[in-house]
Amino acid sequence: MPTLRSSAAALILCAALPAFAQTAPAKPAAKPAAKAAKPAPAKKALPPPEPVLVDADEAQLAAAERAYLGDYACEFKETVLIEKHPKVAGYINVVWKKQVFTMKPVLSSTGALRLEDVTGRTLMIQIANKSMLLDTKIGQRLIDDCVHPEQLKLIEAAKAAKINDPEAEAAAAARSGLGITPTAPEAPAPAPAAKPAKPAKAK
Repeated sequence: MPTLRSSAAALILCAALPAFAQTAPAKPAAKPAAKAAKPAPAKKALPPPEPVLVDADEAQLAAAERAYLGDYACEFKETVLIEKHPKVAGYINVVWKKQVFTMKPVLSSTGALRLEDVTGRTLMIQIANKSMLLDTKIGQRLIDDCVHPEQLKLIEAAKAAKINDPEAEAAAAARSGLGITPTAPEAPAPAPAAKPAKPAKAK
């Protein structure tokens, strides 16, 4: 009978479902979430391009020879290194706190040596007894009281001269000033002598 056949088929199908479920292929495991992308490594800052240096003239070459090369002992136990430019004659490198400034030496009319930064940022001044590094952009000293061994010799010689010659201090002060030596005020001219009174005539 069709009804019995349908019922038997339904029973067989119900009995086969658990077995089918057990033999069904397992679903593939979910893929792990993609790893977070690593940040790109920071690019290293490129050093600034080297300034273009024109050939030095005779005056600049002569001024470069006046620069004291080597280490300077400065205030606050800091140091400054001055050395010749490795590539272009007549230029000076000033090294301070891992910064390198390329300088053009200029001899001033007062005898001081100016090391002028070719980028216009700094200025190094060398006088007889010390050197100093200035920031020309903000008008302040970066480091002062920098003394080279040659300058130290000049300082000691000046001290000895003052001991041996008391007038040396006044002479040194005059040289380091504006070149104007004050003069003593002139004494007022003496008043002319009074003329003797004429005797009275007898009547």
